[in-house]
Amino acid sequence: MQTGPVTPQEIKDHCLAKPGAWEDQPWEGDVVAKVGDKIFAFLGEGGVGVKCAPTREEADEWVARYPDDASVMAYIGRFGWNSLKVGGAIPDDEVLEAIDVSYDAVVAKLPKRKRP
Repeated sequence: MQTGPVTPQEIKDHCLAKPGAWEDQPWEGDVVAKVGDKIFAFLGEGGVGVKCAPTREEADEWVARYPDDASVMAYIGRFGWNSLKVGGAIPDDEVLEAIDVSYDAVVAKLPKRKRP
């Protein structure tokens, strides 16, 4: 049984266990998880950036529910991307589920030939 919040390594492992997922570092110091050629998670020490919903309005539900631990991501937030902190009010299973939703949303947008 796990004690304490999910770790950055566990988040990374969860991401990379997905079919076709791979790690990339498109910008120095920024580690991401991709499927095909698209990012589905931004991996950080204190949390993860994910596509929480297809629209900003739906993604804002995360920010409303967890105002101290969910925030709109810079630049891509308008497309439904949020940063989710780990170890705060957001339960670990919801963070992992948000990664799953992000992965599924990105895979659905890939051309069929690039899908895992």
